[in-house]
Amino acid sequence: MTASRRTFLGQTLALGALAQIPGLSFARATGESRLVVFILRGALDGLSAVPPYADLDYAAARRDLALSAPGTANGALKLDGLFGLHPELDFLHRRYTAKELVVLHAVASPYRERSHFDAQNLLENGTTRPYGSNDGWLNRALSALPAASQSAHAAVALAQNVPLLLRGPAPVTSWAPSALPEVESDFMERLADIYATDELLSQRLQEATDIGALASDNDMDGNMGGRRNAGNQRRLQMMAETAGKFLAADDGPRVAVLESGGWDTHAQQGAAQGQLAVRLRGLDAMLSTLADNMQPVWKHTAVLVVTEFGRTIAINGSRGTDHGTGACAFLLGGAVNGGRVVADWPGLGSRDRYQGRDLKPTLDLRSVCKGLLHDHLQIPRQHLDEQVFPDSATARPLADLIRA
Repeated sequence: MTASRRTFLGQTLALGALAQIPGLSFARATGESRLVVFILRGALDGLSAVPPYADLDYAAARRDLALSAPGTANGALKLDGLFGLHPELDFLHRRYTAKELVVLHAVASPYRERSHFDAQNLLENGTTRPYGSNDGWLNRALSALPAASQSAHAAVALAQNVPLLLRGPAPVTSWAPSALPEVESDFMERLADIYATDELLSQRLQEATDIGALASDNDMDGNMGGRRNAGNQRRLQMMAETAGKFLAADDGPRVAVLESGGWDTHAQQGAAQGQLAVRLRGLDAMLSTLADNMQPVWKHTAVLVVTEFGRTIAINGSRGTDHGTGACAFLLGGAVNGGRVVADWPGLGSRDRYQGRDLKPTLDLRSVCKGLLHDHLQIPRQHLDEQVFPDSATARPLADLIRA
């Protein structure tokens, strides 16, 4: 049996198996709109994913991590006169050219500290503080969908467990491959948070992480590190393919959540090539796979890609970046009013930085989410301000994200 035939049969069986779960019979969803939220856990470096190549302070501030201007060797893919995309984000660049991608920069949730645990919790709970709610903002948004859509078929998490973003009173389900996934670097990130207050343990952990990163860099051609990365990428590709098939089905869900770990690039980050470039290539391939498998409904689809916070502007001693504040986000899909960058750019000069070290946030991520939910899923503004994102009336929905 060929690999492609095995893949086709595997996905077909997965769809069939999910439909047989008790209480999970997919009724036809009300409306055509589809929404995918993709969480990048570990804090994506927005200044590498979306480099402001024409900012006069960029090259000096980023030094070895700076990408060269569009049109040069290994240069950024041009978006406009200020911003580009990392050269590994070719699919996203093509979506931008097709006016199906909005790039959002200097964006952040209300969180202003630097703990992965707390930042991810707040990103998903939708309040103004970590652990401010036991359910997620996307689950609360589902309760405002038409009654016919408020069943277990309405949303699916492509993960081992339902993430906080989708937890709550609205019924949802989850799906993941039966094989256990490879261990992600998130485990080390969580240890780093725990050890942060202990100078000795923190130093020893950082040393071990640096060594591990070096070994992984050297193993990308086929040794253990390369095999682990390839295994993770295959698993994530399978998740994207399955999510696309679920959402494209006539009786499938309208909403899906995917997640990817390992974006904490404390060491050996790289610029046009290196650890982060490999991750971005995998992300780009996943989004391409998702789109390919959603073609019947792609024109009705919006995909929001977010991370918990950004990274420092300056490079650290391990040739990586530390936890920061302002980040980037992506909104793509056939329903998206794209072909533009949305950014009130604060600049990268020393006086322009948040706390003297980070990209200063100028766009509230809640405004992005509220504009998307209002215009794409028709969630009422009052429900968004009071229930989905409590006490967020000052974060006005960002308009014109979805095609009229």
